[in-house]
Amino acid sequence: MRTVIFDLDGTLADTSGDLIAAANHCFAMMGFETRLDPARDAGTALRGGRAMLTLGLERAGQYSAELIDQYYPVLLSAYGDAIDTHTVLYPGAMDAVEALKSNGMVVGICTNKPEGLAETLMTRLGVRDAFGSLVGADTLPTRKPDAAPYIAAVERAGGVVAHSCLIGDTKTDRDTARAVGVPCVLVGFGPSGDDMAALEPEAIIEHFDDLPAVAARLLA
Repeated sequence: MRTVIFDLDGTLADTSGDLIAAANHCFAMMGFETRLDPARDAGTALRGGRAMLTLGLERAGQYSAELIDQYYPVLLSAYGDAIDTHTVLYPGAMDAVEALKSNGMVVGICTNKPEGLAETLMTRLGVRDAFGSLVGADTLPTRKPDAAPYIAAVERAGGVVAHSCLIGDTKTDRDTARAVGVPCVLVGFGPSGDDMAALEPEAIIEHFDDLPAVAARLLA
């Protein structure tokens, strides 16, 4: 069965606003004036909680691995409490998912967001049931770019790894696809869109309207 596996943050949904709000909550608790900006720092947000804490602490001149370890659970808790305040699915994302399924493909999610948070977010957005699998950062002992989470996402969706591709938005996604030996499609509409060509994916899409035809070509 042909399979399309999606990254979540920065690919299916723009989660940066809620992630940055959680990071800024942490900086306020630390007593620092530093705050991340939802527009300027969206790309960092989509790389995860530790990346946001690192950036903010560096700007404050207070970088500390211990502080990052201490506040990472605080960030996750704050994020979980307001996980869908600002988050939106990218235009056309679910139309593309349904088109892929209508073309006989199965779809799943492989994300480096903790599985519980990913499940909660997709459920609140009302689209969890559209995907045959969801593998998160803590579902297995390893996370992307290791191949195992991707392989699990394909198999749990009922697909075959040799007939699959990954849709993502970062070097991590590109490296994951390479580790597995499958095609990678990167999105050009996210905060890091201008950097996608340098990663040399098999395809770049500028809108989800383009994905069904691209996936059909790559998985022919």
